[in-house]
Amino acid sequence: MDYYEIFISILASTIRLSIPLIFTALAGLFSERAGIFDIGLEGKMLGSAFAAACIAYLTDSAWLGLGAGIVCSVALSLVHGFASITNRGNQIVSGVAINFFIAGITIVLGQAWFGQGGRTPQLSPEARFAPIILPGADAAHDIPIIGPIYANVISGNNILTYLAFLAVPFSWWVLYRTRFGLRMRAVGENPGAVDTAGISVAWLRYRAVMCAGILCGFSGTYLAIAQSAAFIKDMSAGKGYIALAALVFAKWKPVPVMFACLLFGFLDALANFMQGKQVPLIGEVPVQVFQALPYILTCVLLAGFIGVAIPPKAGGVPYTKER
Repeated sequence: MDYYEIFISILASTIRLSIPLIFTALAGLFSERAGIFDIGLEGKMLGSAFAAACIAYLTDSAWLGLGAGIVCSVALSLVHGFASITNRGNQIVSGVAINFFIAGITIVLGQAWFGQGGRTPQLSPEARFAPIILPGADAAHDIPIIGPIYANVISGNNILTYLAFLAVPFSWWVLYRTRFGLRMRAVGENPGAVDTAGISVAWLRYRAVMCAGILCGFSGTYLAIAQSAAFIKDMSAGKGYIALAALVFAKWKPVPVMFACLLFGFLDALANFMQGKQVPLIGEVPVQVFQALPYILTCVLLAGFIGVAIPPKAGGVPYTKER
């Protein structure tokens, strides 16, 4: 395998590993732009993966699995909203509680329903999102340089992969070109001013966390019935936290969020490729070094070495209407 083939292989792996990060980071973007910190992204991703795998297995339909994943994630988002918006509870505690609850309940239900140690049975091809071969992909193999990129990186992905990249400009349009986006950003910066204008702060924030739930539903579904062929316990493997790191790294902006997720996906793909490989003058580099880089880069950003990441001013603060 020559160097260009290695590059194509790592690039294709980067795309696949970045998709759940993109969906989840965009979910956090909607929630946190409205002033609701969402540590529960990890739990919502894991819960939607479990729901999607169960329904896809029972119905042999990937689309019904996607619907179940979205419903489960939105339900968890509403629980988070009820705790942090309606009852003005601590948003961090609510999110962490969702993470712990889902991490346990998915194993218990998986064992009770399927008896396979907390995982679901293997899905049939009809219950998964199949790769889409774009026109001319087979013929493009022989074209130098750009041919392998089109045939192996752009083509051959499932529909959720393309939806993830379409979700980025759509999120930008919603945030910056719609009345809902303007009000949502305003409620994350100054909810008192929004309330004074006669707009319900609570309803705006509920809509934002529901948008986050929908996107997390796509993320979990991708993990269970697109990237994999079953639910495996703890299969989110901290991706919700990595998505939060990407969100901070991208300074809460949709397009930079995509590039941050691609960077973190590349580091993950590189870690997989470097397992057991020898680096000249260094030797074998532990995989954990590459896995820690996303968090190191985020800490460097927060320390102010590559700019300052300023979160929404009202983020994490329950809003109490003045009388």
